[in-house]
Amino acid sequence: MGRLAEATFFHQSSEAIKQKPRVLIIDDNPGFTRAAKLLLEKTRSYVVCEENDATVAHQTAQSFKPDLILLDIAMPQTDGGEVAARIQSDPALRRIPVVFLTALVTKAETKSGLEIEGHPFLAKPISFEELIESIEENLPWRARSVHG
Repeated sequence: MGRLAEATFFHQSSEAIKQKPRVLIIDDNPGFTRAAKLLLEKTRSYVVCEENDATVAHQTAQSFKPDLILLDIAMPQTDGGEVAARIQSDPALRRIPVVFLTALVTKAETKSGLEIEGHPFLAKPISFEELIESIEENLPWRARSVHG
């Protein structure tokens, strides 16, 4: 019985995954990425991958092929700006929207329309509602259907 349920779960899951936006969260705080992943996946609207090591984030993006990247700016060893530059210099990844996550700005600054290195940004701490709203605003096909 367990096998039958497992097979059914994976079959439905793989079909559903094809339709869901893929979100990559890159942040050196595993507590944050785990919580965000669980909350986003609980909506059943997203497939989420978390990466806590900025030095391998580019490779993770290459293998996961996200539709959107949420990227912390202040990380040890390699900062978010450098990770974003690597991703944008990769022809296979350059069109993927990047949204920076940072505690270095205020909530008011995020609403001002300013960008960091040409990317929108969210101020930490961030509410779950703000996170979902930003994902929806920055997914390429959703942005076109909402704004176009």
